[in-house]
Amino acid sequence: MTLPKPIPDATPHVPEVLHTGGIGGHPKGLSMLFFAEMWERFSYYGMRALLLLFMVAPVAMGGLGFEQKYAAQIYGNYTMASYMVCILGGYLADNFIGARRAVLIGGFIITAGHYTLAIDSIPSFYLGLILVALGTGLLKPSISTLVGGLYARGDHRRDAGFSLFYMGINLGAFAAPLVVGWLAQGEQFKAMLLSWGLDPLHSWHWGFGAAGLGMTFGMWTYLRRLKLLGHIGHAPERDTPRPWLQLMMVTLGTVLLLGLMIASDHFAWINPIVYALPIAGVIYFGLMKKDEDSHRIAAILVFFIAAIIFWAVFEQAGSSLTLFADELTHHEVAGWAYPSSWFQSVNSLFILALAPLFAWGWVRLGTRQPSVPGKFVLGLVFLGISFLLLVPAAQLTASGKVSPWWLIAVYFLQTLGELCLSPVGLSTMSKLAPAKLTGLIMGLWFLGTALGNKLAGVLAEDFSSKDPVLLSRFFLNQALTVGVVTVGLLAMVPWVKRRMGKHP
Repeated sequence: MTLPKPIPDATPHVPEVLHTGGIGGHPKGLSMLFFAEMWERFSYYGMRALLLLFMVAPVAMGGLGFEQKYAAQIYGNYTMASYMVCILGGYLADNFIGARRAVLIGGFIITAGHYTLAIDSIPSFYLGLILVALGTGLLKPSISTLVGGLYARGDHRRDAGFSLFYMGINLGAFAAPLVVGWLAQGEQFKAMLLSWGLDPLHSWHWGFGAAGLGMTFGMWTYLRRLKLLGHIGHAPERDTPRPWLQLMMVTLGTVLLLGLMIASDHFAWINPIVYALPIAGVIYFGLMKKDEDSHRIAAILVFFIAAIIFWAVFEQAGSSLTLFADELTHHEVAGWAYPSSWFQSVNSLFILALAPLFAWGWVRLGTRQPSVPGKFVLGLVFLGISFLLLVPAAQLTASGKVSPWWLIAVYFLQTLGELCLSPVGLSTMSKLAPAKLTGLIMGLWFLGTALGNKLAGVLAEDFSSKDPVLLSRFFLNQALTVGVVTVGLLAMVPWVKRRMGKHP
């Protein structure tokens, strides 16, 4: 793939109005992006909380009646596509329409997708998934780029700002399963529909519609306070040559990679080749090239690989852990049964409680805080322990459903890992990326999430709720894989820090 030649990094001029005046001394625009992203994530995680459960639910219960393996493949392909298109979306924003317009257009496409999912038909189901994935790919890297643009390079508040932005993500992600899950699965709401003379089997689509309503609020917030972004995020000047050839190549590369990964559902040999490519990239840019930009790209690719492994395990919250919660975990309090999708709010609740502490802690530690690769190591450690905890929980299912505290403890550990890795990764990409390729590098970061989500769907195909021995082995194998990657990254910390240069 031919890309424009990177230009040397330079500290952008950020007007003083963007530097201060917001919450906690952060730029004013941060609060606007916080709320816009909150509603966008409400829509995404609301739909995600229902997706697999809706697909495997019998037709007699209003679902699609898909086999678990096929449903897991659709889940993995959809979540992968939502992030993989971020490469194309980031490139379009960088070179054609600007980040602020990309967020607006992407948001409207997402909104249309959720309302399409509210229609009860198979064609509208697939069309809705496609629209949400395309819109997310356009919006997601650009809104993160806008957050990074609020801060000058070297601003010590940047990591804390991204951690606060991450709270907006998780505020929406916390509320979504509670609201959308109740509409889709709640017996009380189904009784209400029946009393209104409506078919309670259509409750799933009321949930999807509520997710679209959340996206509508997000776009309203964004448009109303757009001026707080000042000068950042505009399209390139009209007299700037547009790289149409590169756009065609980026588009073709994205489509081919997406098609290749979907084809891997039927041709398993594809996966090892695709997942080996980033390793080859680290060797090429880190060892064979000598310039500073190449070394920073090598560091980015190391974080990219770690992110793939992290999200492959973490994102099973929407697949294997959702099935574990629905089929093998008690979900009732004092005789009142709550929707199993509510478990997907636990991680976000912990984020809301702990993100301010992490943001304060990084600032408080200052130069004494762990390096970026050190934070990634910590994230993987907590993730591996969380799946080790599921091994005895799986064994206990031989005696029946287990306590919800097992999953709550798992989500707590995964939250600690997420806060060490995800917001720090977003911030690091914006620091290491060459100025003209910021959106594209953000897209590359989300490609790691895409491949991790795809792998999460592949792994979920082997989930078995009927055999405790196989289930405990399922969780143990993934915990051991995370452990091996963690040890490898720990050994590479000094090398990665040297490749990062002035951004440790």
